Amino acid sequence: MDRFPVFLDLHNRQCLVVGGGKVAERKVDSLLKAGAVVTLIAPDITTEMGIITSGQNVQYHARPFVDSDIDGQFLVIAATNNPSVNAHIASLADARNMPVNVVDDASVGNFIIPSVVDRSPVTIAISTGGASPVLARQLRMKLETMIPPQCGELAGITEEYRDIVKKHLPEAQRKTFWEQALKGPFAELVYAGHVEDARRLLDEMLASYPNGQTMGEVYLVGAGPGDPDLLTFKALRLMQQADVMVYDRLVSKSILDMANQRAERIYVGKEKASHAVPQDQINDLLVKLAKQGKRVLRLKGGDPFIFGRGGEEIETLAENGVPFQVVPGITAASGCSSYAGIPLTHRDYAQSCTFATGHLKDGSIDLNWAQLSQPNQTVVFYMGLTGIEVISQQLQAFGRSGDTPAALVEQGTTRNQRVHIGTIATLPQLVKDSGVRAPTLTIVGEVVQLHSKLHWYEPQRHVIASEFSLDHPVAPVEV
Repeated sequence: MDRFPVFLDLHNRQCLVVGGGKVAERKVDSLLKAGAVVTLIAPDITTEMGIITSGQNVQYHARPFVDSDIDGQFLVIAATNNPSVNAHIASLADARNMPVNVVDDASVGNFIIPSVVDRSPVTIAISTGGASPVLARQLRMKLETMIPPQCGELAGITEEYRDIVKKHLPEAQRKTFWEQALKGPFAELVYAGHVEDARRLLDEMLASYPNGQTMGEVYLVGAGPGDPDLLTFKALRLMQQADVMVYDRLVSKSILDMANQRAERIYVGKEKASHAVPQDQINDLLVKLAKQGKRVLRLKGGDPFIFGRGGEEIETLAENGVPFQVVPGITAASGCSSYAGIPLTHRDYAQSCTFATGHLKDGSIDLNWAQLSQPNQTVVFYMGLTGIEVISQQLQAFGRSGDTPAALVEQGTTRNQRVHIGTIATLPQLVKDSGVRAPTLTIVGEVVQLHSKLHWYEPQRHVIASEFSLDHPVAPVEV
């Protein structure tokens, strides 16, 4: 470790900044946020600097630096555009054992300013020791996306309860208590903005700890259409903290690999005429696992509320008093059409869009064909391969031209994506000739003709193994 990381208390401390440009702006702003009293020396300052310092704890002197400016300072930042002036300031400060930073030159000063993720009171500093400030900023941006904005509020509540927990629990139990609290529903309530509910839950946990059985929680998460990059930040966070994962057939292996590797995995996938676990048993399983105090990740392809049976599952959870969260995912219609270069709406071709299922709960395809056959709209059929002949016949029977463009998007958004273009009339033969297999989405409408112009995604077509494994091992399930 070349540099010793340290966090300084600058409240009411005298800090000197020499320089009035853009870099100095950032330094002054950071110092003021940390509670410092700033002396700013520069012949001229930017307009933004004037706004930052207006009415704040800043003494601005519109002139060049003189050696006496360093007297009485606790910390010094040299941010001029003159390297010799910066080096001179650094030598003066270093001779007096003052912390001094020279911007863009880690070799001259005696400390560097890291990139910071600020979730006060949680603060994360990232440094490359001056080797690559750009890399440090990129790492900071990644952390910004991973750490919820309410993390600081969570830390504040735990600080409030530290003495209370000390009084209630012996030292040997405190660490385990806080680990359970910060990984469970208490933390999730804070992240969701339900602070008072979170406090009540923490009180209940403390009153019953360690003998009481704490109720777990179910995370109903949409995994999107296949590309891992389409996951939401919240989905990824919940995936990585789950104790057990209950997942479907259409969740790609690359997404499964992003979940907590220590989590128990239970496969409950469905495909036509072959249900690994019936839906009512899945519902009961989620309740059972949550009542064991587990954080249950219910991971579904696409969006759980769009032909994903998510509504049925959370109905059961609500009836049994099990807390849950629903995290939307990019549904297949949106993801697959985007990756196929087929906009679902377009002012010149389609002013509305309808999603329809290729088969109903009883296995029929008894849909509102009159509505689905209306012009100037795009219709997207989920799970429609088996009934493709009925779809083709009924759309034409209710007035949609057989020449209307249609597309089959197979394994959309993955590296195995294939797009097959035809018309409503040729769809059945297109399915036979192409050998297309599920998961495949059917898109019907004039917008399909834009594929030839707008397709942008070029997946790797020759791969050893598919991202979708249709032969997931089925874990034993007791309901």
